[in-house]
Amino acid sequence: MSKNGMSKKERQKSLIEKIELDPFVTDEELSEAFTVSIQTIRLDRLELGIPELRERIKNVAEKNYSKVKSIRGKEIVGELIDLELGKSGMSILETDSSFAFEKTDVVKGHHIFAQAESLAIAVIDASVALIGVANIKYKNPVFAGDKLIAKAEVTRTRGNKYFVWVFIKVKQVEVFRGKFLLVSFDNDKSKGE
Repeated sequence: MSKNGMSKKERQKSLIEKIELDPFVTDEELSEAFTVSIQTIRLDRLELGIPELRERIKNVAEKNYSKVKSIRGKEIVGELIDLELGKSGMSILETDSSFAFEKTDVVKGHHIFAQAESLAIAVIDASVALIGVANIKYKNPVFAGDKLIAKAEVTRTRGNKYFVWVFIKVKQVEVFRGKFLLVSFDNDKSKGE
């Protein structure tokens, strides 16, 4: 029996349910939820054949990359974890010191913008889409090591114009928001010749 009164079998059954509900839950969060060590969670996952968080994110992302029309999956900044073309999308970007200014450890804004921009373009149901206008606001600093969760939503479509809101959060705190006006173009390059 563990500290929380659950047997190993009960904990593992509950662990499977928690990960199915939220595939992006960390070992640390699971450790706290079950009041056991992180090592115990890792051993449970290993025994159950459940991959670590990075692998789970990568598996989900690979399924979504094939849906994207406007850019290649590898061009999306962060891991694309959810996509409903023409409606919404979600990506995760794990930062480290290479993203940040050395002196302050604050993540450079262009990385945050790149995540938002690439998600906004990916969510559009068009073969070619460009940002026409971007109205952005950085709301809180992001530090090296923070995990950025970006959510995009197509709020309106008018002809070949798409209005997309992107919100980025770190631990439930909004750090960035952007309203993007995207324009889609016909991909036939020969028309202008």
